[in-house]
Amino acid sequence: MKQVLQNNSLFVIAGPCVIESADTCLRIGEHVKRVCNKLGIAYIFKASFDKANRSSSVSFRGPGIEDGLIVLERVKSELDVPVLTDIHETDQAAPAAKVVDILQVPAFLARQTDLLTACGKTGRAVNIKKGQFMSPQEMGNAIDKVRAAQPTGATIMLTERGTFFGYNRLVNDFTALAVMKSFNVPVIFDITHSTQQPAAQGSQSGGNPQYAPLLARAAVATGMVDGLFLECHPDPRNAKSDAATMLHLDQVEPLLTQCKQIVDLRATWT
Repeated sequence: MKQVLQNNSLFVIAGPCVIESADTCLRIGEHVKRVCNKLGIAYIFKASFDKANRSSSVSFRGPGIEDGLIVLERVKSELDVPVLTDIHETDQAAPAAKVVDILQVPAFLARQTDLLTACGKTGRAVNIKKGQFMSPQEMGNAIDKVRAAQPTGATIMLTERGTFFGYNRLVNDFTALAVMKSFNVPVIFDITHSTQQPAAQGSQSGGNPQYAPLLARAAVATGMVDGLFLECHPDPRNAKSDAATMLHLDQVEPLLTQCKQIVDLRATWT
């Protein structure tokens, strides 16, 4: 993972919110990998085997850890890409780490000491999503919790995904990217979750995905972002999780092309 991060001016973490089927994951992964290869961007596939923080108890959560890891292992093998998945409980860390390259701590769990410690103990790279209720300065404590448990000094990353601004609303403070970058870790901007309206539809979240390209361009232009995180799907309206914020596969290439152009232009700045 360190080589992927060091050898690229931008990397992308992308995939469906939740594992719906192996075929869907492979279709999405193949598409995004092709786009990233064309643009010279490193690609990391992401999908969750369980979404334990759905708004409603009847919402689709995923296939579970056993079947989900089988799918992720297949994606990793067939597409030859690193893979990332969320974990929500401490006992999921070790089995997930046997398959995935990056363990992700969901934003709602970014202060959970035992979960962060369990991730650190695996020796895998860890991506911590900044809690919507947390200041960027507080993420230094999350880093310390993982680092204290790590046997190998593996990569720790932080992801910005918006901050609560009243009910059912997130806003992005781009100075947060600079604050988190000061911790000397890779910083990622979550394009799609930043447009989310948490639980705005009662039993599910709403969103404004039309603003995703605007936010992505702005984040990359700051010069504080190492990677972009996005969720995409061949049929966003019928996606089983985060349908309100999901990007269509056809939107991925133009969006990443614009972001890569900004990165290349930024390299000429003095």
